[in-house]
Amino acid sequence: MQSPKIPLSIGTVVVAAGRGERAGASKDGPKQYQRIGGRPVIAETLARLVTWRPDMPIVVVIHPDDRALCNDALSPFAGHRNLVVVTGGPMRQQSVLNGLEALQSAGVTHVFIQDAVRPFIDDGLLDRIEQALANVADAALPVLPVADTLKRGTSDGLVSETVSRQGLFAAQTPQAFRFETILDAHRRASDLGRDDFTDDAAIAEWAGIPVRLVEGSPDNVKLTVRRDMIMADEKLGGGLLPDVRTGNGYDVHQLEAGDGVTLCGIFIPHDQKLKGHSDADVALHALTDALLATCGAGDIGDHFPPSDPQWRGAASRIFIEHAAKIVRDNGGTIMNADVSLIAEAPKVGPHRDAMRRALSDMLGITIDRCSVKATTNETIGFVGRREGIAAIATATVVYGRKRA
Repeated sequence: MQSPKIPLSIGTVVVAAGRGERAGASKDGPKQYQRIGGRPVIAETLARLVTWRPDMPIVVVIHPDDRALCNDALSPFAGHRNLVVVTGGPMRQQSVLNGLEALQSAGVTHVFIQDAVRPFIDDGLLDRIEQALANVADAALPVLPVADTLKRGTSDGLVSETVSRQGLFAAQTPQAFRFETILDAHRRASDLGRDDFTDDAAIAEWAGIPVRLVEGSPDNVKLTVRRDMIMADEKLGGGLLPDVRTGNGYDVHQLEAGDGVTLCGIFIPHDQKLKGHSDADVALHALTDALLATCGAGDIGDHFPPSDPQWRGAASRIFIEHAAKIVRDNGGTIMNADVSLIAEAPKVGPHRDAMRRALSDMLGITIDRCSVKATTNETIGFVGRREGIAAIATATVVYGRKRA
């Protein structure tokens, strides 16, 4: 009989306070700030978490000396309203506790605890862990069966015995827990001066919390030594020709007397408004078409017919998020979104950063991948006569295998 499923509200603590000496010295600092595929390891890890759950509260725990490095590495996530950075302690265990304490105000029911230097987590792994928690597990641990033959050695360098691999697993992160349960366990361990646990699942075991094993991922490696960093960089750098697709979209809406226009999800007070069946956000309509074009999924009218009364006055955010889901369901990763607005008025410049943050939030990508530009039509044509606003959008998506 299957256990009843429970609703989840998940937050994540990303542990990034280590020194990482085994990875070797680098001008970029500790290994979590060294670059793979052109960006810091920690940024790659966070990008995958944000893509999986764009609104998920995330606490990043860093070393006190790394504030400048962290600010630089996380600058692409400036638009993520649920991201908090705190400092850790001298031991990983204290850093995790600091992260959990900082996450408590978010009101989550469950927490993922993730190493910053495991940048190859994927949606499938995260989905499996979430499923275990939803099936009323207090704790979930991604693991891989031990494949190598194990030997026990002596102090003088000789083999003393062969150890059976039966029932042995290698632990990965993110390790996931009911929030209040693991917070209480960490607090009790701290109060008793216990700082010898090697991971959070070990604390859960000590506290008597049952830990459910979940299938891990062979790709979910921890970057430890310099060779790991080189291999990770090569993996992200490619070798195979990537499946990169670009989609274009164009839309125009008529202007009429009113009190303001909505562009890229941001309302701008104005003496006119855009006429349309929904909120007439011409920018998001063009971008919706651009996203759908990358996987041959038709256009906005196929999915949200203007003849359907349920879309009257609807926020165009619904259309964008629907298109982004179609892209991801087809195995796509949104890399970039670019919107050009053609209008005589209102001025877009003062609202550009708010628009970029809105696009970042809607698409689940970092703000440096979102561009908004504007130009006039030099008083020529319907745009020049202030009869309408037009938008041109381009979306770049990399496609891989479809999610199961």
